[in-house]
Amino acid sequence: MRIEEPSSGPPRPTGPRDPGDAWVITDAGEKYWGRFGAAGLLAHDRERGVLLQHRVAWSHHGGTWGIPGGARHQGESATDAAMRESHEEAGVPGEALLPRFTSVLDLDVWSYTTLVADVVRPFEPVIADPESYALEWVPLDQVDSLPLHPGFSASWPPLRDLLAVRPTVLVDAANVVGSVPDGWWRDRAGAASRLLGRLDGFSRTGVAAAEFSLPGDTWYPTVVAVLEGEARSAPDGSGFVEVVRADAAGDDTLVAEAQRRVGDGERVLLVTSDRALGERAVAVGAEVRGASWLRDRA
Repeated sequence: MRIEEPSSGPPRPTGPRDPGDAWVITDAGEKYWGRFGAAGLLAHDRERGVLLQHRVAWSHHGGTWGIPGGARHQGESATDAAMRESHEEAGVPGEALLPRFTSVLDLDVWSYTTLVADVVRPFEPVIADPESYALEWVPLDQVDSLPLHPGFSASWPPLRDLLAVRPTVLVDAANVVGSVPDGWWRDRAGAASRLLGRLDGFSRTGVAAAEFSLPGDTWYPTVVAVLEGEARSAPDGSGFVEVVRADAAGDDTLVAEAQRRVGDGERVLLVTSDRALGERAVAVGAEVRGASWLRDRA
């Protein structure tokens, strides 16, 4: 393997070229863009489809359609790279997206990470650099009719199938809080608020795909916390965690919530160490993890 600096090309919109902007050449002569790997964004709008970029002729595989993306910067995470590149190339506003999952193509000498994200605030893409002929929202059933970038063409079928998958982590807050004897009983609302803060970080960090028996690398599930009793007065927090306040028994609310979400097609993982509750949840189609599973991750 060797690294080859680009001999020409347009200046980066953010200033001088980053050390990551270079070709990785394998011993077999295959060429991959990005010394530290590359990343791209597949933005999914339920109404309009996915955002695709028609690449200009002089670019690698010019004239084909793919997703906005490019080389990772030195020390940059793949998710941050995908968001940055999509902003630079298509004017994608980061606050309009909610990450769903990442999928990694790892060739040992080089890797490409696709970040799949849901559009939560509609926006119109803007051609922000010279690498695009056009940017368009393409309905899912029309993507295959386009001349696709070879890499995207290979990854599109499994990614398309995973767009229908929606994992959810449903948290029995009372059980999780009560699993640690830290004085929570003196301030149940305060203890619930602290848990919601930890869940916020957990929702941003993501969960390994294997935890849901799913393909891909990392999933960013919907996180739902059910509060009961005095804990119901805890504030909602940042908004990254959905809060359900049980009107009656928390267990009944958790089972009803799991059943509703499974019925809507979500893959539900209930976090509780309550064996009886876990059995009820499994009966309606949910999976169960103990409170320690969450404590190890949040």
